Amino acid sequence: MAWPVDADKLARVRALMRERELDVLVCRSPDNVVYLADYWPMKGYDHVVFPREGEPTLVVIDPQREDAARNAWTEDVRLFRFYDPSDPRPPMARSVDLTLEVLRERELGGRIGIELDQGSQGADRMVGEPTTYTRGYFDAFAGSAAEVVDACGLLYEARAIKTAQEIERIRIACELAAAAMEHVRERIRPGMKESEVAALWEGHVHELGIGYRDTVEMARGFSLVWSGPGIATFTSTSDRPVIEDAPTLFEIWVCADGYWCDLTKNVCPGTLSPAYDELLEQLLAVYGRAVDHLRPEPASPSSTA
Repeated sequence: MAWPVDADKLARVRALMRERELDVLVCRSPDNVVYLADYWPMKGYDHVVFPREGEPTLVVIDPQREDAARNAWTEDVRLFRFYDPSDPRPPMARSVDLTLEVLRERELGGRIGIELDQGSQGADRMVGEPTTYTRGYFDAFAGSAAEVVDACGLLYEARAIKTAQEIERIRIACELAAAAMEHVRERIRPGMKESEVAALWEGHVHELGIGYRDTVEMARGFSLVWSGPGIATFTSTSDRPVIEDAPTLFEIWVCADGYWCDLTKNVCPGTLSPAYDELLEQLLAVYGRAVDHLRPEPASPSSTA
């Protein structure tokens, strides 16, 4: 379900690389691998070698051969074994070895940018098994480059501007979130467990999302759900009942092939009680005062003289 190469995006990245005199980027965080190669790794051991000139190289685990061939924007895909009977080291060591080999082969040993400032990783497809990189990964490049620098600032600057393709893919994630909310709205009933309602939403994202519009290969939904007096952000969904005539709050996220949306929605089984109307009026009053505070005051004659 490959998307066409987003040439505008990649040209912007390479322009920033020229400004910073970087010869190559080596990225291991799945969100940056998606950004540069349109390949969402199954595990966080995969890398993209993105040179300022020339085609990128993907370094991926061997079971992902077909996924990479189907989706990636590059034909240069190098495979390493996830399990290797002759090498007891973890798979991360083999992926680093192969990435360093690619750098040597392509003579990309000048100024290398890696993700030094981004200690944590974006989610890969196996969300429940996060990948944590050790110091050995970061140190490995020192002997293969004239200089190793942090590329996170460059990536943040590039990613701050969305292309038409990126906006379309974020919209797809939003469409899946909205469709799942409609699915819940038609089925939510007082007395259902918060966790039951959350499962309705998450399951529908997954069911509808894979194959959605013939463009999505993997879609997952994540949620926190609370009802009525149980609403308390930054707490877990529980087995409390859904309350009639009160809001049930959904804090929801959808990831579709590495592109995310983050939304907050309310569903009310029944009619909101008057207490919530009063609360809404109070919130709107606070909002109104804040807006009034930000409005510029008319200039006095003395200030314009």
